[in-house]
Amino acid sequence: MNNDDVVRITLHKSALGGMQANRPKNLQRALAYQAEDEGPEAERLADEADFQHALRASHSTDQLVELWRKQLTQWDYAEGPAWSHTDPRTDQRRSEVFDLLGLREETRQLLSSLVPVPHASGDVVISDDFTPWYTPQSQQGRSWYWPAYRRLLEDKGWPETAVAALDTASDHVVERLANPTDEAAYQSKGLVVGYVQSGKTANFTGVIAKAVDAGYRLVIVLGGTLNLLRAQTQRRLDMELVGRENILRGAAEYESDYADDPAWSQGKFLSHKGLPSTLGAFDIVRMTTRDNDYKSLLQGIVALEFEKREPALPLHHPQNLHRSSARLMVVKKNKTVLTKLVQDLNKIKTPLSEIPVLIIDDESDEASVNTANLSKPDSERTAINQKISELLHMLPRAQYVGYTATPFANVFVDPGDTEDIFPKDFIVSLPRPDGYMGVQDFHDLDSVIPYAERTFANSNEKAHVRDVVLADDEDDTALQKAMDMFVLSAAMKLYREENGLGHRYFQHHTMLIHESVRTLAHRELLGRVTKLWWDAGYTGAAGHERLRKLFETDLLPVSLERADGHAVPDTYDDLARHIGAAAMRIGGDDQPIIVVNGDKDIETGEADFDKRSIWKILIGGQKLARGFTVEGLTVTYYRRRTNNASTLMQMGRWFGFRNGYRDLVRLYLGREETMGAKEVDLYEAFEAICRDEETFRGELKQYAELVDGRPQVTPAQVPPLVSQHLSWLPPASRNKMFNAQLVKKRSPGQWEEPTAYPENAPALRHNTGLWLPVLESLSSTPTDFAYTYSDASHRFSALTGRLTADEFLSLVRSLMWGAPSQFAPHLGYLEEICGTAHPAVDDWIVLAPQHATGNKRVTIGTSSRSFSWFARERRRGPLFGAIRDPKHTSAAYRIAGALPESGDAATEGYVAERRGAVVLYPIVEPRYRDEAAGSGAIDPSKLVMAFSFVAPASAHGRDGKAVVFTTINSSDAPIITRTEN
Repeated sequence: MNNDDVVRITLHKSALGGMQANRPKNLQRALAYQAEDEGPEAERLADEADFQHALRASHSTDQLVELWRKQLTQWDYAEGPAWSHTDPRTDQRRSEVFDLLGLREETRQLLSSLVPVPHASGDVVISDDFTPWYTPQSQQGRSWYWPAYRRLLEDKGWPETAVAALDTASDHVVERLANPTDEAAYQSKGLVVGYVQSGKTANFTGVIAKAVDAGYRLVIVLGGTLNLLRAQTQRRLDMELVGRENILRGAAEYESDYADDPAWSQGKFLSHKGLPSTLGAFDIVRMTTRDNDYKSLLQGIVALEFEKREPALPLHHPQNLHRSSARLMVVKKNKTVLTKLVQDLNKIKTPLSEIPVLIIDDESDEASVNTANLSKPDSERTAINQKISELLHMLPRAQYVGYTATPFANVFVDPGDTEDIFPKDFIVSLPRPDGYMGVQDFHDLDSVIPYAERTFANSNEKAHVRDVVLADDEDDTALQKAMDMFVLSAAMKLYREENGLGHRYFQHHTMLIHESVRTLAHRELLGRVTKLWWDAGYTGAAGHERLRKLFETDLLPVSLERADGHAVPDTYDDLARHIGAAAMRIGGDDQPIIVVNGDKDIETGEADFDKRSIWKILIGGQKLARGFTVEGLTVTYYRRRTNNASTLMQMGRWFGFRNGYRDLVRLYLGREETMGAKEVDLYEAFEAICRDEETFRGELKQYAELVDGRPQVTPAQVPPLVSQHLSWLPPASRNKMFNAQLVKKRSPGQWEEPTAYPENAPALRHNTGLWLPVLESLSSTPTDFAYTYSDASHRFSALTGRLTADEFLSLVRSLMWGAPSQFAPHLGYLEEICGTAHPAVDDWIVLAPQHATGNKRVTIGTSSRSFSWFARERRRGPLFGAIRDPKHTSAAYRIAGALPESGDAATEGYVAERRGAVVLYPIVEPRYRDEAAGSGAIDPSKLVMAFSFVAPASAHGRDGKAVVFTTINSSDAPIITRTEN
């Protein structure tokens, strides 16, 4: 870097620094102004022509570009700034920034090529109305812990876009808390929904930092139900928020409770460069440490007393609040611990009504939710819920924010129970982070590629998932193969360290075996796995032969397609010399396996990822099932069964960030596991969870948009948006599922698929009779439909017909259902767009897809025509699982105006304004399939006439709202359990 480069960077840094707290300003004038202080050399570089010249010669990682990347990203992500009316993270926002900077077209193009517009989706907020108070102006001069945390994340190498996204998402939480300086007390309750092992802790660390800066003076973090989870959260907050000086408080370095932590001696804990209170800020006083949960009177009641500079004024008055230290405690969800805390708070002299409190509930759907039926006589809340309720009652200025990746139990809490933790004020759904490996990355959801044509390149399942199907309980074939893959992937990591990633890049390399929560089962499994390890012969001829075969048939072909630029050896011989080193790294201490079924395994440091590098096989159950991060997890062998989606989702320790080894991740999953009297496929179960989760997030996103400045839905109306895709896998435990009633669901341009068809013969005959004239009126020859995407094509043949808006509405009004409430919200919408004086629909195109080959054709009743039928099964009572075939969806979307032009003349011929699409699926259930296939005919009482529809994309409701509810709430009506046959 020459002298001109140094001067230019200094000049641009000063110019942009003057804009940080305000809007973008004319760059030419800002450079000229700053150059006056920098001297003649700077004046020569203070124009846009020099900036263009520098950008032409720059790479994306150069200092000048990084400087501009940081500032442009902040402007790109700014939510509702006074200087812009455009949406964040859009080309329009970036263009407006360039306009305010007064940049020429060439400069704009150069900057945009080096710093592309981040079109990432932001967090989704469902919120009740709130009074804005958390503004840049209100925080001016008071921020200390948030800027320090932001700098730490930047120093750790977080991309500026990730930091900006965290800034925005944490703002959305803090601004919905009560203003800590208000005279009137208000208690806000909210929920933040993330993904399993995806960075929720980073979000609530940011929220805590901003909250204490704003004036919250007691922060209580409920850190899970286990010591190891509490300690993990305490360390993270101490390292990244509290800082060295607040931890030591004048003590010697060796006296720190982190003296044995490598990160402490390596300088990875945040430093404030002095005790914050001596630098014009305020201290954070820890009430708990890594090794000690909250203990009554351990540090004296005086430690909980809050100092007041103006005794005549309440603590929450600004003259007291911003001069007082904050208290932080990370406590386990344990009745004894929380009882001690409640007792000590009742003993302090500071009036509890004056203390602004923030309660962060990590894994808020575990233990915190009340599962007792309070409507029954003499019923009491469950223990942890009772203690949280007591805290909220005794601390009227307490704000409650729950964090979870499995929110269903929380949104099913009774909104009318004011002492419970229902998120009445807001629900924030965090976006999926870049680089995150989640459920979707192990499944091929809605793939149009036939199963026989799927490869390691186009199928997530083929790349990462391996079936566990055992001959008997003694069959360890799949377990041995999983262990072989663990050793093979360990060698691959060593190979990559040697070929580009550097020495000790992979601090941890782990395999998780999860078959049971029972300690006795873990002991038995330890014996089996130990024997398999020592009999494997990884450095002998037999071991190398097994590994060579696994390398050539599995690891190599996957990595060639998915290594993302990381080193891949050409042959097994190129990797073989690392096998011995890998086996030694895992088992060289004669302990290749760690059993984690008690806190002692963490307390002794044996499975503490913070204290040492771990390359081991872990056997565990509940202790490793929720919240605890298994670092370096590469191979999972999973056969544990459970009976609800939330619990199963939390078992997914294989989700997370897999930098440098994403292609090596393998999931060995039970496909024929016995659970009670039934046999379950765990891969199918995780796919169902994925669909439940994505449906929920998609619904939240749709309804988050304000209408006339007002929320479409409030958190109290969210429960009906939760779905269930497998009969045996409800979203949460049954005793947590409070519900509301959905009256109308508007869905312009969306595929809607009713599934609650009747089971009795008269109702089936009635429905078939309604549809039969429509089938008879369809075209005599099928039309070939096509829709081509960049990487795939949807093609199928279908008979076609047309129904007027009145005809379709009249038909669906007359249909009979197995669970009428399921279709009722859709019918309400169809009445609105088809049955009014000014309908939003002219007509509906009817598509009846036809199979190209095979014998799945039947005549129906007395009809002379035959039609293709489809094999589908009911999953829960009258409810079918997915009915659609993904390749049928695109043409229907296009006809309804929900997709751009297809490029296919036949498909385009059916497209029209104000037109919807109906897709028919005559279903033959399992007990009638042999009859249908053999005779080619079926009685109308044995046929399920299923259909899906896509309303015109333009068919919005009159008031613009997407849903209309009536809420069943214990505050105004009894909770009713509805059983529909």
